[in-house]
Amino acid sequence: MQKFVIAARSSRLALRQAEYVRDLLARARGCDCEIIALKTRGDLITDVPLHRIGGKGLFVKEIEEALLDGRADIAVHSMKDLPVGLPPGLVLGAVPARENPFDMLLSARLPGLDALPAGARVGTGSLRRSAQLKALRPDLEIALLRGNVDTRLKKLLQGDFDAVVMAAAGLRRLGLEAPFTELLAPPRFIPAPGQGALALECREDREDVREALSALHDAEVADCVAAERAFLAGLDAGCRAPVAAAAVLGGDRPDAVLSLEGLIADPEGRRVVRGEISGPRREARGLGADLAVQVASAGGADILRELFNAVQEEGGL
Repeated sequence: MQKFVIAARSSRLALRQAEYVRDLLARARGCDCEIIALKTRGDLITDVPLHRIGGKGLFVKEIEEALLDGRADIAVHSMKDLPVGLPPGLVLGAVPARENPFDMLLSARLPGLDALPAGARVGTGSLRRSAQLKALRPDLEIALLRGNVDTRLKKLLQGDFDAVVMAAAGLRRLGLEAPFTELLAPPRFIPAPGQGALALECREDREDVREALSALHDAEVADCVAAERAFLAGLDAGCRAPVAAAAVLGGDRPDAVLSLEGLIADPEGRRVVRGEISGPRREARGLGADLAVQVASAGGADILRELFNAVQEEGGL
C-alpha cells in the first residue's frame, strides 16, 4: 500500500478539501494518506485586504516548502490561490472534478443583490468581487471581510453586514448556508480564474506520486482552468487588479468548443473591460492568452498602467 503525506492550510475548508483528496486516493489507488495542516502568511494576516499585503502565493508558499523539503508528498490548494508560475521542481499533478465555480451572495434577511437597499453594507475581502459589486450597485457600502468561511458567515448572521459574497464552492463543501442566498453567475458576475477547482501539486521528480494522482485528474476541468489561468497570466495583473474569468466546454469530446469570458476592472468598478472568445478545446491556453490581448487592447492595459503607477506612488509592496 502506498503511503503519502498531504499538506494543506489549517482552515476547516482546506482540511475538508484535503480529506476529499485523501478519500479519492484511497478509493482509486488504495493509498493510505496522512494530512498535515500548515498556516500560511495569508492565514495569519486577517485585518488587511489581500491585494494590500503584496506578493504572490500568500496561501501556498509554506505548503510548497513542505513539498520541497520532503515533509509532504502532495499539496492540496484551492486553484484560485495558486500562482500561474510554480516554483522550480514542483508540478501540477492533477486537477480533480470541480465544485460550483461561481460566487454567492448571502443575507440573513434579504433575498438577493437587487433587493439590497441603498447604503446596504456588503462584506468581501476580494478586490474582484468588490469591483464587480460596485459596478452593479455603486450605491452599496462595500466593507472588508476577511477570515475563514465559518468566521465570515458568523459575522453575517450576527448582523455585522447586510450581505456577504463568498465562493459557492466553499459553502457547499462545508455544507453551510444562510437564510437567503443568490448565485452570482456570468455574464452578470464572473468568478476568479480557477475558482471551485482544486490543484494537487507535487514534486516533479516523484513519479510514484504523479502516477497515483493521475487517477484523480479531470481533463475537462483542467482545460477550462488552463484557459482561465492563461487569461490571468496574459494580463500579468498581479494581485492589484480585479481580474475574472470563466470557461465553459460545449461537450466532453476532444474537439469540443471551449468558450471563455473574462474581465478586468479598476478597483472602484467605474471601468470594466470585458471580452469573450471561443475555439477548440485543444487550444485552451492559446484562447486564454488571446483573450488577454483582446481585453488589454480594449482598455485593460490602461487600467493596469494606472494601477501600476498608483502602486509606485504608494511606495510599492
